[in-house]
Amino acid sequence: MIYRFFRLLCWLVLKIFFKHKVVHRENIIEEGSVLIVSNHVSFLDPPTVGVAFNSSIHYLARKTLFKGAFAWLLPRLNAVPVDQEGNDMSSLKNIIKRLKSGERVLLFPEGARSWDGTIQKAEAGVGLVIAKSGAPVLPVRVFGAYEALPRGASKAKRVPVTVVFGKPVDFSGLDPELKGKALYKAYAETAMAAIEAIELPSDCGR
Repeated sequence: MIYRFFRLLCWLVLKIFFKHKVVHRENIIEEGSVLIVSNHVSFLDPPTVGVAFNSSIHYLARKTLFKGAFAWLLPRLNAVPVDQEGNDMSSLKNIIKRLKSGERVLLFPEGARSWDGTIQKAEAGVGLVIAKSGAPVLPVRVFGAYEALPRGASKAKRVPVTVVFGKPVDFSGLDPELKGKALYKAYAETAMAAIEAIELPSDCGR
């Protein structure tokens, strides 16, 4: 009930203030395990992607946020604590566990928000999650969030925000001889390339 309430609240705010729109909704996977990978340019990204799903999804949140009232609230919003200062294997294992149990998890392969709104390199951790979980990978790209609330901004602008869903990533072209870190890197780069390839339809001008 708490998740549904906040999902509805976020949807209303995004719709009213940012004209939130979802493109290629037919590609959304609502049931079963799926790793959702998206570009990351703004604090608006998690709710922008999350409200596009009718079913609940899981998110990553900085471990430092789990204090006071947020220590109670964030887990009820399906937030997974992650340590951004180092190689947090416990968080990655938690994500893999959730995917294997049939949940949907949103990851930002770039790790942190882009300073200039451009696509950044993917971190190897997402490749590890892809390899170990075996979950289908659904690429997403958010448009307009950087213009609405870029990194470092103290106030949001009323700019239309659109989330465009791609088709599940095809990893069949990867070298079958790749193993370990080389394989994780290839998975991560392929997923990031799929995100970057997503375009904003011409009829969704911002």
